[in-house]
Amino acid sequence: MSKALDLLDIKILEMLGKYGPRNISYIARRLGIPIETTRKRVKRLISQFFITFHANVYHTNLGLKKAFVFANALPGYEEVVFKSLKANDFWLYVGRYFGRWEGCYGIYGIPDEHTKEFEEFVHKLEEAEVVRNLQFFWSTCLYSVNLKDNWFDPKSKSWIFDWDKWIEEIPTEETKLPHNLMDPDDFPIRADYIDILILTELEVNSAVSFRDIAKTINASPEVVSYHYKNHILKRSLLEQSRIFFLRFDRAISDFLVFFFRFDDRDKMARFALSLLDKPFVHALGKIIGENALIVHMYLPRIEFRRLICSLSELIRRGLLESYEYVIEDFNVRAAQTISYEFFEGDSWVYDHAKYVENLKNLIGSAGVGKSRV
Repeated sequence: MSKALDLLDIKILEMLGKYGPRNISYIARRLGIPIETTRKRVKRLISQFFITFHANVYHTNLGLKKAFVFANALPGYEEVVFKSLKANDFWLYVGRYFGRWEGCYGIYGIPDEHTKEFEEFVHKLEEAEVVRNLQFFWSTCLYSVNLKDNWFDPKSKSWIFDWDKWIEEIPTEETKLPHNLMDPDDFPIRADYIDILILTELEVNSAVSFRDIAKTINASPEVVSYHYKNHILKRSLLEQSRIFFLRFDRAISDFLVFFFRFDDRDKMARFALSLLDKPFVHALGKIIGENALIVHMYLPRIEFRRLICSLSELIRRGLLESYEYVIEDFNVRAAQTISYEFFEGDSWVYDHAKYVENLKNLIGSAGVGKSRV
């Protein structure tokens, strides 16, 4: 790539991830550089690297339980499976993947009181004759890994993938996980309708002004400010800000989703903590009730074999039990915010019968044998 980050760029991006794009003056003070320099740097980074800023909603405190569904598709019916995963209004992300199988996966935020109904929805999908195999997990919220200067060489202005060092550091990590990588005790609804609307706007662009949010949700800037400070922040409805951009050349890099399993909780925790400052990690979550992680990665293809060799070495040392992965097709994906339109009063409206009917109609239109949905 002709574009290159320097060390100051990395430091600014790290601070943006930690303090958010609203706090440019504070970031400038922390870095000891003029605020105008910081603003110009941020503007250049956004322009050159197509950086976007997003708020990570803490779904747990909205009464929403995170779910992952991975469905291998019958050849020729990948698009039907893709649409089927969106038959439930509470989907957050749907993407295609390839590798051993062609398939699709979905991420959902399901109202806690409707988890049994969602499991029935997944079972209906599993029975469908367009799906060959399906894996389903309840997960914690995802921890976004924003850029840090670890593994960055300021002299060459390039990334150095020190896999051997990573292997050695894993057993030295602590075992206390961030709260959003721990199994939740419950899923309380701590938001009201205005909070939900504000969170929706911040998910799209966490740098948006209160004035612009106010115009969108038909409220005053004062009301938006009050709810942000006194509800959203004080009730822990947000996690860290997420900065999205392609850190490596897309032409020679891949998005991957890994499943890592461990034979005890401490090994899982050490492995998870070792990933929180690595440039190839975008996000990770813990599978609820298991010593297992789901990790989203973005990695130069030339480094993939070295990653796999490193994982093999971790297994030999007893630090990792097993792993699986799929390669994500980043050209076929869809994302949406929390389903604000289904929040009424102080609860979520979940229409199970509608979602099963949507699924039935989609599978039926595929014309594969006799659908059992």
